[in-house]
Amino acid sequence: MDWIDLRSDTVTHPTPEMRAAMAEAEVGDDVYGEDPTINRLEEKSAALMGKEAGLLIPSGTMGNLAAILAHCGRGDEAILGHLSHTFLFEAGGAAALGGVQSHLLQNQADGTLDLDEIQGAVRADDDPHQPITRLVILENTHNRCGGVALSVVYTRSVAGIARRNRLQFHLDGARIFNAAAALDVNAADLAAPADSVTFCLSKGLGAPVGSVLCGSKEFIHKARRMRKQLGGGMRQAGVLAAAGIVALDTMVARLPEDHQRAQKLAAGLANIPGLELDPGTPFSNMVFLSLSDHIKLSAAQVAEQLKVLGIMVGVSAPRRFRLVTHYMIDDSGINSAINAFREVFGTV
Repeated sequence: MDWIDLRSDTVTHPTPEMRAAMAEAEVGDDVYGEDPTINRLEEKSAALMGKEAGLLIPSGTMGNLAAILAHCGRGDEAILGHLSHTFLFEAGGAAALGGVQSHLLQNQADGTLDLDEIQGAVRADDDPHQPITRLVILENTHNRCGGVALSVVYTRSVAGIARRNRLQFHLDGARIFNAAAALDVNAADLAAPADSVTFCLSKGLGAPVGSVLCGSKEFIHKARRMRKQLGGGMRQAGVLAAAGIVALDTMVARLPEDHQRAQKLAAGLANIPGLELDPGTPFSNMVFLSLSDHIKLSAAQVAEQLKVLGIMVGVSAPRRFRLVTHYMIDDSGINSAINAFREVFGTV
């Protein structure tokens, strides 16, 4: 069966152009800094983020962790949102491997953290009873807040708090190019206020593997050591970097198509009794919706019925779904997904 897979944009396959570039990639030993394709990808990525240097990392989770370890020491504290990917979905790596404590603040509905609460969370650095506040972390787009994009103005405001308190500022920009597309700005404008930023090649950009961590040359020098400690030092990984270069060259500009298809999907689902869409959804390429109270089935049971019809959806809570558009879902796929939901809910 040719699945219409809306579970995530991580399910994307490399394009034929990516596969050709991988087969033909010039490679070397990256641990020695000798892989020319990786070097090109890192330079290109840093330029797109407006930073001095970049570092290819196997995954976004490792990229965020390497950044935290480069910014913080054991017993230090990082301020981040209670719905952030780093807190919820990265296996507690900052605590387990770095001894870094999380100071959680409530994410607002729009993905932001209250500026006054950020300032209030900064510890007095002369009190031996308290951990030292070192880092603030934001996420853009914000996954668990509906895929909403954080604005340049807001990001600069957080950076201002960080600077005034001598803190570092890391941006989990796994989908920063989606954020830039949603806001119609350059990704570099969103990344500029941050000391470090990660972005994923393997989500909406369609590359098979990898994320890039960007920052100053001094920071990337430290992060390279952290990557090595985490087992992320790769050898002839230019075959992966080649796909990443094609992704940056060919996939960034088409991301608005995914946002438009998410809007089409939301519009079609909004008319189906039994489904309740989140206010404002979609903000980018994610549609969040829940089951109405009168529906007796669980989200998992609905997902199983949709799967029989060739549609795969993400279940994010017992009565809640996350649907994610990407380049492998065309207009026909959106129509098929809407029709499948209608068929399932026509019987409940």
